[in-house]
Amino acid sequence: MMTFGLKASLLLLAILLFTDCLHVQGQNCKPSGKIRGKKPPPGECNDGNDSECCEEGKFYTTYKCSPQDQDGGAPSECDNHYHSNDIPIVALSTGWYNKGSRCLNNITITANGRSVVAMVVDECDSTIGCDTDHDYQPPCDNNIVDASRAVWKALGVPDDKWGGMDITWSDVCHPSGKIRGKKPPPGECNQGNDSDCCKEGKLYTTYKCSPTVSSHTKAYLTLNGFEKDEDGGAPSECDNQYHSDDTPVVALSTGWYNKGSRCLNNITITANGRSVVAMVVDECDSTMGCDSDHDYQPPCANNIVDASRAVWKALGVPRDQWGGLDITWTNA
Repeated sequence: MMTFGLKASLLLLAILLFTDCLHVQGQNCKPSGKIRGKKPPPGECNDGNDSECCEEGKFYTTYKCSPQDQDGGAPSECDNHYHSNDIPIVALSTGWYNKGSRCLNNITITANGRSVVAMVVDECDSTIGCDTDHDYQPPCDNNIVDASRAVWKALGVPDDKWGGMDITWSDVCHPSGKIRGKKPPPGECNQGNDSDCCKEGKLYTTYKCSPTVSSHTKAYLTLNGFEKDEDGGAPSECDNQYHSDDTPVVALSTGWYNKGSRCLNNITITANGRSVVAMVVDECDSTMGCDSDHDYQPPCANNIVDASRAVWKALGVPRDQWGGLDITWTNA
């Protein structure tokens, strides 16, 4: 099951939206079996936030799937940490959790005329329950998004109505808005490594998300300077340091950077028949740009791995072809 800190999470019934706007009702997810409930030992089942405790002898249906594609006790499955309830985070039913494939990725939840972006940190186990590992609570249904209170607040749901609600959710990344370009003051935009400067009046698309990370995440590799006085601008976000361009380091688009969750971790980049391991040291901001903080450069696209020259060399790309390349990457 799932826990987001000392206080427990709340259940939202869900419908998964596909990119072609078909709903999940057409999908057929069959129960995988049943388990018989056991009476919890005294004090062993936390029934906060209207959570249910297992009943002795009652049969509970289990699932290994969810339509598609609780107040637990243990840390979150994705990172083995507890999380603040004041951060928008969720656990997904077993099928949607999909063996952790959505771990630490964002989903967009829509209900009550509002939307909120939340990070997947845990599984809401649909396959087993009624034991110590699951706080003596029943298995989750197969269509649950189990959310922290921050999600409920962001959706504008009154406190006395928290607990269960029909929603839709998607992990498709849509633009978050646009910003209008400003002409850089003289000498204020460093065009090294073929960097673009913002154009006066041009509208640039912004994103708060990136495509879902998989074992072969498609991305676009760009060239960046991480040393002082290069086109990268300020020191790296992760450690407030500059880095040698002869070291394989990268910046990731905002969604993949994920508020620094990948900072100083390695990713494996594959292209041109080769692979290289590089460390994440910075964000390639997809939400803002065209100002002094961003060296008067446009916002990054949402699928960028902005890499030092060491990465390009390791991939065996000829020097005259550096600048843009289709790649795949995954967490190392």
